[in-house]
Amino acid sequence: MFGQTLEKAIELVTKATEEDKKKNYEEALRLYEHAAEYFLRAVNCEASSEMQKEVIRSKCRTYSDRAKQLKQHIKEEKRKPVKADNEDWNKNNSDSDSEDPERNKLQVKLSGAIVMEKPNVKWEDVAGLEGAKEALKEAVILPIKFPQLFTGQRKPWRGILLFGPRGTGKSFIAKAVATEAGNSTFFSVSSSDLVSKWLGESEKLVKNLFELARTRKPSIIFIDEIDSLCSSRSDNESESARRIKTEFLVQMQGVGTDNDGILVLGATSSPWMLDVSIWHSFEKRIYIPLPEASARTEMFELHVGKTTATSLTEDDYRELGDNTEGYSGADISIVVRDALMQPLRKIQKATHFQKVCRPSHEDPTIIVHDLLTPCGPADKDAMPMSWLDVPSDKLVEPIVTMNDMRLSLANSKPMVKAEDLLKLKKFAEDFGQDG
Repeated sequence: MFGQTLEKAIELVTKATEEDKKKNYEEALRLYEHAAEYFLRAVNCEASSEMQKEVIRSKCRTYSDRAKQLKQHIKEEKRKPVKADNEDWNKNNSDSDSEDPERNKLQVKLSGAIVMEKPNVKWEDVAGLEGAKEALKEAVILPIKFPQLFTGQRKPWRGILLFGPRGTGKSFIAKAVATEAGNSTFFSVSSSDLVSKWLGESEKLVKNLFELARTRKPSIIFIDEIDSLCSSRSDNESESARRIKTEFLVQMQGVGTDNDGILVLGATSSPWMLDVSIWHSFEKRIYIPLPEASARTEMFELHVGKTTATSLTEDDYRELGDNTEGYSGADISIVVRDALMQPLRKIQKATHFQKVCRPSHEDPTIIVHDLLTPCGPADKDAMPMSWLDVPSDKLVEPIVTMNDMRLSLANSKPMVKAEDLLKLKKFAEDFGQDG
């Protein structure tokens, strides 16, 4: 349902931009408004992710703004363009080299992969991974800020492959790149964005992705789980899969094109599944390992955050970091999320509550003396009651303690298998590089 709705919206927008270029403004307005309805339906569809919803909302705002311009133009019954920059708007939203409607449709579809708003993830939000961060700064930040440094034979990296166990922060560090890359255009692409059921369309999508990136340089193309798109060649693979890999290889190597200002950033947890020609095209191959104790300590602090009321000390965080060898960042995130739920479980299980003095929920400058928090039956002034008897504005949740963290940790296991870790380390030794 989500895919069909979004496909219909893209089809309507494609037709609208064509009518807009022809200056058939009334028809373009009708199509823009119709497309906006379908975009809104796609946003409300449960199948869409939060990132997809945000991208769709952004596109919807763009076309709604254009519709308002056209509506004003029609109202004033002017024959000239709606704005002085009308031709520029059409030029920027159509194929600059061709009037091919199919090509325009493909590029409109791919424009949904452009990250319109920065994820707001800074380098300091990424615990550990110093080698990877330095390599990415060298490949992305330096060429943008100091282009004069990259002349002659000194050229920025055009392909970086991040590989390592699942949950180690490969996608998270890509978000930091998107945030820190200044005025670069960031494309976040998955295999589903480039694989089509229509014969021949997949390789066209790959080609148009790179063409779109070239028109918006400097550009970064991030492809998560790239092994699902460019797996090793085999005798039983489809002809379509082979054509996708061939086109990707041609575009990445920049055969007959100018790829200056374009970085391809790939991520995978199974690098041995990549086609050999593809991973050879990544000039830097950086192993993202499981975090060390110091990084795990920092991750626990980052995930707990500053807004959660806890009694955790620096020694507690160090203990947690030391006792979670083999845990990935994703594993630690799950442990912390479960620990943050422990106070809520105490509230649900409590048979007694007691009055406490705390700042008011509405006004922290006022101390309230009749707030209620869970307690044991033997505690002073304990009142037998359940959480259902507590008024919503009187409840004080218990703080998160080290015992809560230990309990959640005892009920969790790391997700990375030992055999996968050995294969990744072997690949890193044979083909990987230090950052």
